Amino acid sequence: MLTKQLNKIISKWKGHDYRIDERIPSTYLVKLVAARFLMLINGYVSGIKNKRLFFLSFHSTIKCRSKLRVGHSVTIERGAYIDALSQEGILFGDNVSVGINTRIEGTGNLQHLGKGMSVGNNVGLGTDCFYGCAGGITIDDDTIIGNYVSFHSENHVFNEMDKPIHQQGVTHCGITIGKNCWIGAKATILDGVMLHDGSVIAAGAVLKAGIYPANGIYGGVPAVFIKQRGQ
Repeated sequence: MLTKQLNKIISKWKGHDYRIDERIPSTYLVKLVAARFLMLINGYVSGIKNKRLFFLSFHSTIKCRSKLRVGHSVTIERGAYIDALSQEGILFGDNVSVGINTRIEGTGNLQHLGKGMSVGNNVGLGTDCFYGCAGGITIDDDTIIGNYVSFHSENHVFNEMDKPIHQQGVTHCGITIGKNCWIGAKATILDGVMLHDGSVIAAGAVLKAGIYPANGIYGGVPAVFIKQRGQ
């Protein structure tokens, strides 16, 4: 009975059919529901602008809350750290999940206010990830980010041989990830990457600055085109 009721509720929230595995014990589901209810209360009293059903773990850290905006049915898991200080803030669309221990930094340092981050609808940001948003990060709808993935939308200038690198400044091109992409575990996405719709990034790949055409599969260090999806 509990499983059927949860299926109906979750399907309504997500906007598509959702079915919990019937082999999951009821005691497990009861504890999960209780934990989610407490997260819902925390989201409600957080003062963060949202469109209802905001599940915020008590064991997360949110800085500069006025710059964080979340859509409908958003989850921020335990251990997450979000510093939303940035020009455009941090924006999460509907049905976005921020995984355990994920870190999002809107600004790299106080000398240059970062651009921020925009995440579309139905996006999963995996566990233990890092998002450096100084140059801006955009992730479009229905994209999946694996665990231990890192985004770096900032690059150090190092051309002058007689001057310390940390004194030569930084550049910002930004990172753009299209719709319906899958970025595998431990991938690294560097500043200047433009990944088009439907692309798949192999686990451990390093994407350097450049344009990656739609529906391609890319892998390696640095990442190269492997083949087209569906072939």
